[in-house]
Amino acid sequence: MRNILGAIAGCVLAMAGCSAQAKALSANDRQACNWGSQIAAEAQQAKLSGVTLYATRKKLQVRRFAKPWMRMTAFGITEQTYNSRSRLKPAAIKKTYYEQCVQHAVAKR
Repeated sequence: MRNILGAIAGCVLAMAGCSAQAKALSANDRQACNWGSQIAAEAQQAKLSGVTLYATRKKLQVRRFAKPWMRMTAFGITEQTYNSRSRLKPAAIKKTYYEQCVQHAVAKR
């Protein structure tokens, strides 16, 4: 019983820490992490569907991006996703990417 309560307490503390980190980020950082996680999820979906990297890159070339840095970053995220051996679902990729992006942005400060 103590182990279960300890585990629950640890999870609550970890979740509180994540929300505190997310609040410490600027709106731009949160937006960039959210955007990148969406690109990674889309790339994972394409990969799992059997779409080639070449075809996915062609789609990115015609896509409009709000900022100049987004195009090359999207290519990089997509290529890393395709090179990964991961078979996780796109939602799990999106969540993982966002969490790691937030950790990176907080550590960078």
